Amino acid sequence: MMQSARKIVSWVAVCAVVSSMSLIGCTKHPNEKQLQTLEETKQAALAAEAQLEQKRQEKATLESQLAQKKAQLEKAQAEKAKIAQKLGM
Repeated sequence: MMQSARKIVSWVAVCAVVSSMSLIGCTKHPNEKQLQTLEETKQAALAAEAQLEQKRQEKATLESQLAQKKAQLEKAQAEKAKIAQKLGM
């Protein structure tokens, strides 16, 4: 009795899997909606990559400006120290 119940359950499971696959409609070729979704995703990825490159360039520009400002600050501090030393004498 146990063996026959297992066989029935196995057959039901196999039939359920096969019928669910046929209901999904697996095909070799994507439909129009899938192609449209793929194209939208591709465009979004390209836009994100372009924005990333723009942000990297902006970051490089800002880092360059920061380095210039730091150099100006060091120069001003050195000049200030030099003047303070001369006034202290």
